[in-house]
Amino acid sequence: MRNIIIIAAASENNALGKDNTLVWHLPDDFKRFKALTSGHYIIMGRKTFESFPKPLPNRTHVIITRQKGYEIPEGCLVVPSIEAAIAVCPKEEDVFIIGGGEIYKQSLDLATKIELTRVHTEVEADTFFPEIDNSKWKLIFEESHPKDEKHALDFTFLTYLKKTNNITSN
Repeated sequence: MRNIIIIAAASENNALGKDNTLVWHLPDDFKRFKALTSGHYIIMGRKTFESFPKPLPNRTHVIITRQKGYEIPEGCLVVPSIEAAIAVCPKEEDVFIIGGGEIYKQSLDLATKIELTRVHTEVEADTFFPEIDNSKWKLIFEESHPKDEKHALDFTFLTYLKKTNNITSN
């Protein structure tokens, strides 16, 4: 069975970014993102896609927009909704939902797994990650990373699985 995986980095106050940019630089988080998403379909909103200097290598980009006549970048798929985005992805492969805030909100009920980097700070933002409801999600992995010469902030990698009928699926 395929997993629909939300992947994000959010602060203690669930901030994701401001003015369509990330508000921190965490090289180990970028490495984890690349390792997990390489070779997979990645689903994102138009603004998230447009925040990249170019499409990310070794991934199929599925861009959600309701904008009519949106010019489809080479090698990308454009769809009008989160449901349509999931439908165009191969059924036997894991897919990653990479943002932004509104897309995360729409996909929370559809997702089976969350890969979250919790950045241990509170920042001003205009885009936020939705609250994780612990009655619906089980934390199965936690790995702390203290700040160092490459990372100005402490952060923790967290993995959640969706609970099904109060039993956690694998």
